[in-house]
Amino acid sequence: MKSPLPLLLGLSLLAQVSLHGADEAKKPAADATKVAVKAAAPKAPVQPADVAAPKLGPDGKIQPGFQKSHEAFVEIAKKGEAQVVFLGDSITAGWNGQKALFDKEYAQYKAANFGIGGDRTQHVLWRVENGEFEGLKPKVVVLMIGTNNSGVAANSVEQIAAGIKNIIDAIHKRTPDTKVLLLAIFPRGAGETNNPGRTKNKAVNELIAKYHDGKKVHYFDIGAKFLAADGTLSKDIMPDQLHLNAKGYQIEADAIREKLAELAK
Repeated sequence: MKSPLPLLLGLSLLAQVSLHGADEAKKPAADATKVAVKAAAPKAPVQPADVAAPKLGPDGKIQPGFQKSHEAFVEIAKKGEAQVVFLGDSITAGWNGQKALFDKEYAQYKAANFGIGGDRTQHVLWRVENGEFEGLKPKVVVLMIGTNNSGVAANSVEQIAAGIKNIIDAIHKRTPDTKVLLLAIFPRGAGETNNPGRTKNKAVNELIAKYHDGKKVHYFDIGAKFLAADGTLSKDIMPDQLHLNAKGYQIEADAIREKLAELAK
């Protein structure tokens, strides 16, 4: 009678191969589950550009950074000191990185910077309606907002322009004598070709230019000062072709200085 050892070894080897195959078969399923979970990750809701709304995270709650900045601005407003308020998104907030220049140009106005990175028109509108102008009656508000709406397909040119109009109206509801220096949305991207963001912003600017009345609203387009003769945007002024560096902020300061002084009398 032959020894059963070879047969037992063969069966053991077959069992190990079968188990290994079963383990391998399980891996794609596990990976697929991970992919499915990743794909189902929540996203921040799309908001209309002309309806006041706080900035929300994927969990549907107000973003903590947004809330913290807003609360700080409300406290500044309560002091009632600022004669000039800069209001907008990260391009406005960027003045915080140019303190020496900001103080040199605007300390005489006790200027306050109410810029929050990533803000869209609906967020600024919500901030105005929720305390940032309570107790504050500035002579001038320097307003520029809308470039972050340009990448949202659901936010049409007309809707963005309406959102900006609603912000102006909300300011004047709270402080009727304040003059709004409404800056045209700055150009973005390398050039005009294949640049839907710049094209959309340009269309918004054409609409908001009509808000100029020469009294309480003063539309001011300084965008060309950032561009070369061929319409291209230099990285020496906007390194990421969206946000200003020190040189860019100096260009802005030079461009608005005289107009701001006139309005702040």
